[in-house]
Amino acid sequence: MPLGLAALNDLNDAFEELREVLGGNDVAAIESATHRVSRAAAGVRAIGAWRSDPALADRIRAMLPLIDSARVRVNLLADHASQRLSLLASHGARTAPLTYGR
Repeated sequence: MPLGLAALNDLNDAFEELREVLGGNDVAAIESATHRVSRAAAGVRAIGAWRSDPALADRIRAMLPLIDSARVRVNLLADHASQRLSLLASHGARTAPLTYGR
């Protein structure tokens, strides 16, 4: 298997893992999958052959829905966490004095 194709397969597998663990509550698994995506993406960038090889470019285009799915899921989860933190902050500000005044 060509080196570029192996790197793209690793990137695809990393995004599959990330998408899978984002459905759970295991922070360590999410962090591990995030690091795996980062390493796999760096591996693809380091090779650079995907820019000139049409087969590799097609493989990346085929992965775009998976990548976009993970991106949307991360954005939704980040927004949800932000909303929960805002809600907790608003409840805390009414029921307990601030620790530090301004």
